[in-house]
Amino acid sequence: MALHTRLCELLGIDHPILLAGMGRASTPELAAAVSNAGGLGVIGAASCGPHQLRAWIRRVRALTDRPFGVDTLLPASVRRGTGNAGGPSAETLLPQHRDFARAFMAREGLELLDQAGLDRVLDRDPADRDGPAPLSRAFFEAQMEVVIEERVPVYAAGLGNPSPWLERLHANGTKVMAVVGTTRHARQVVESGVDIIVAQGHDGGGHNSPIGTMALIPQVVDAVSGRVPVVGAGGIGDGRGIAAALMLGAEGAWIGTAFLATEEAGISAAQKQALVEGNDEGTTVSRSVTGKPARMVRNRWAAAYAEAGIEPLPMPWQGTVSTPVTAAALAAGRADVWGGFAGQGLGMVRAVRPAAAVMQDLVAGAERVLGRAAGFLEG
Repeated sequence: MALHTRLCELLGIDHPILLAGMGRASTPELAAAVSNAGGLGVIGAASCGPHQLRAWIRRVRALTDRPFGVDTLLPASVRRGTGNAGGPSAETLLPQHRDFARAFMAREGLELLDQAGLDRVLDRDPADRDGPAPLSRAFFEAQMEVVIEERVPVYAAGLGNPSPWLERLHANGTKVMAVVGTTRHARQVVESGVDIIVAQGHDGGGHNSPIGTMALIPQVVDAVSGRVPVVGAGGIGDGRGIAAALMLGAEGAWIGTAFLATEEAGISAAQKQALVEGNDEGTTVSRSVTGKPARMVRNRWAAAYAEAGIEPLPMPWQGTVSTPVTAAALAAGRADVWGGFAGQGLGMVRAVRPAAAVMQDLVAGAERVLGRAAGFLEG
């Protein structure tokens, strides 16, 4: 029997497997490969300026005629303009953190890149230089205008509630997803009118929940009471994980780390090798990169913040501190300084392969496990 749920009908896909919209790692090439293999490819556009976002959307359309999605961030704290309540402002603390970053780079022998170098290493469109500051309120709003103008098939809010844009998105026929980490947030986005919820637990890479995946999925399923499909996420790295998510009440899986070690993923060769060499203890959760808790491959930058006992700045300020460091590490091939985001399924990554091969194994593995499920019952 084929792996299929009502999510497939809703999204127009063959299998209920969705590529997590991992910022810059989920490239148009990776998204198209997943869509062409029967899943839903989602481009990770969190840090893409509006010019690059439009170009990426059009690149996906040139590579596939199947449905695809776009993932950006809509953090409420940034949109409200809230920061360090009751303490020094992030702007006041910014010089101290930049000094810390410069001292760290000097110790590690990393060279500061100029603007052209940053654009090259981070694959950024120079046309976005004069646009709104990355991860600012104006930046998020500019991204959403592109998403709406391009009439993408699926939009995923990796953080926050997309309610201000829902009417316009739905008018375009766009299906809207929201990634949540608590039942409270699940109820909020369902009331707003989203079509699909991704319940991402603490096991997942990138921004995630304080609640473990196994505990989160069934509670979110119960909280939304079947009003919309729930997609399980966080540490799901093979067919067994997909089957487990379905048994917990999810109707699909949002998978990231398993697709990072693919030929199409937009991370460096050194980062891919670090994934292959990693294991179940190879990740940590830190605010040192984006300003929000995020699971990442263990690295010297996050460790330096922890050892110094310095509290990272909130989003978007921390990103202005960390970007020169992580970009310099990428340029130098230093995955020990910045290995990227990854989930706790890291130990299941064993080789760099084409995304289509990963998809094939995920589907076959889930079908095999689900086919054995009846064997646990007698009579």
